[in-house]
Amino acid sequence: MYQKNLSGSAFWRSPNKAVTLLGMSGAGKTSLASRLSPRTWFHYSGDYRIGTRYLDEPILDNVKREAMKSPFLADLLRTDSIYLCHNITVDNLRPMSAFLGMIGDPALGGLSVEEFKRRQALHRDAEIRAMLDVRDFIGKAREIYGYPHFINDAGGSLCELDEPGVLEQLAEDTLIVYLKPSEAMLERIIERSMADPKPMYYQSDFLDRVLPLYLAEVGMSRPEEIVPNDLFRWIFPKLVDHRLPRYEAIAEEYGIVLPADRIDDIHGESEFIEWICEALG
Repeated sequence: MYQKNLSGSAFWRSPNKAVTLLGMSGAGKTSLASRLSPRTWFHYSGDYRIGTRYLDEPILDNVKREAMKSPFLADLLRTDSIYLCHNITVDNLRPMSAFLGMIGDPALGGLSVEEFKRRQALHRDAEIRAMLDVRDFIGKAREIYGYPHFINDAGGSLCELDEPGVLEQLAEDTLIVYLKPSEAMLERIIERSMADPKPMYYQSDFLDRVLPLYLAEVGMSRPEEIVPNDLFRWIFPKLVDHRLPRYEAIAEEYGIVLPADRIDDIHGESEFIEWICEALG
């Protein structure tokens, strides 16, 4: 049975609550999760799991590849005189963002379309695995660490995986909660994301559709001419439009919808649970 079919009273009485937060990066998923008691809620970050478990080696290989361009660092690395590591945290995903990169001029740090899509494919596979890991982590959180409740802080690209079984498993094990932003909040999300980009996944079909539009609009003939940051600023609002109906469809089939603008009114566990029970009815 999907968790969305629980009544509000049944969710309230449940001694072991599990929730998946769904929504745009910047909608407040991590902020909301951080307001729940760290003594009773296990905070599972999908992006953290991706970066530290499934993309750990590709991220470090990318850093080493760049470091080897410096003769000084190359010599130290070859002789095992130094080692490199990333410092990914729930709040700092820059190493993953740097790995995923953006299409554009190689001199400006841009990637070829082929290489960009290769890295995107790695990210998609990593996110699928990270979401399928949720079931095991719910068990670990309760049996090993003694957490009664579990919150899955999913990545914004969960809506784009289109992988059979992933959403169904999440809906069986957790209550999927779509944090739906208002128009005003969407504008703020877009503004913040363009100033401080987070790791982004783009479906191949989406890229194939919008990239020629961008090249035509700016009068360029080849992706290698693109300024990577300029492309990101142009493409991100279109990605938002692409994702919004997908979130709605997931919530309709597998979960519930809560207004993201109300997150600032939620200060702890009881308010969070009441908010959910209100939506469940």
